[in-house]
Amino acid sequence: MNARTHEPTLAPPAHHLNNSHLDALEEETIFILREVAAAFERPALLFSGGKDSLVMLKCAEKAFGAGRIPYPLLMIDTGHNFPEVTDFRDFRAKELGAELIVRSVEDSMARGTVRLAHPGESRNVHQSVTLLEAIEEFRFDALIGGARRDEEKARAKERIFSHRDSFGQWQPKAQRPELWTLFNTRLAPGEHFRVFPISNWTELDVWQYIDREQIGLPSIYYTHKRQVVDRKGLLMPVTELTPPREGEVVQTRDVRFRTVGDITCTAPVESTAATPAEIVIETLAAEVSERGATRMDDKTSDASMEKRKKDGYF
Repeated sequence: MNARTHEPTLAPPAHHLNNSHLDALEEETIFILREVAAAFERPALLFSGGKDSLVMLKCAEKAFGAGRIPYPLLMIDTGHNFPEVTDFRDFRAKELGAELIVRSVEDSMARGTVRLAHPGESRNVHQSVTLLEAIEEFRFDALIGGARRDEEKARAKERIFSHRDSFGQWQPKAQRPELWTLFNTRLAPGEHFRVFPISNWTELDVWQYIDREQIGLPSIYYTHKRQVVDRKGLLMPVTELTPPREGEVVQTRDVRFRTVGDITCTAPVESTAATPAEIVIETLAAEVSERGATRMDDKTSDASMEKRKKDGYF
């Protein structure tokens, strides 16, 4: 109550996180997606059904229109993906009328081009082989991926248009300059590009965009109850592929996934966030990147991602 006027004092308006910068990020992404369509003969968009590829797909829909995306969607399936994600992948591709190509690590294993050190080994790293086989099969000259620079330090080194040699390898010391958003797209026979339109986005940007655009996601991105064990500081899901080890205590916790991938190396985080807006608030307080907090395969060494990228990984 205001003592002088005897009128009620209004509470200050609730604070809303500014998201006006999303317009510039979206515009840049749409420009890059259109640039790929103009500069290459046989591009494809890597589409896992995860949040980053769904954001890219939304931008592609805005760039070209539903049912008019000028390149196919490509998924490299380890055979150990979360069913909620692959089901949503199929649903979204059908909804957009987009061509979906799926190539499996298990097919590479059958051909003998992928050999596991032991049956329980993660297949995640072996996606590189299957991806390079798909590039050769379809003669792709550009692959559009949803990697972001804030995810991991090796990805922070990479250009938006990332040149790959005839062996599919990335040479971090021989990258092409990208001044004034001018991209050098020249290719020699057998070479190709990896293109990362949301490279300049952050995890927070992605979730703000998902909230603003009301983008549908697989259910495991939001809070749900799941059996987990504490392993190397991560909450590993208890599944047929990842059973508890001797001495580990199985607990049922409220969790969500910040990123999704192969079940054998992807961990959820404890969370009760049930909406994009709630996840935005959680992300603001996060002190560890999503890969650092959730990916067992990045725990092997400080240079594990860079080595995989040099070998042809996304």
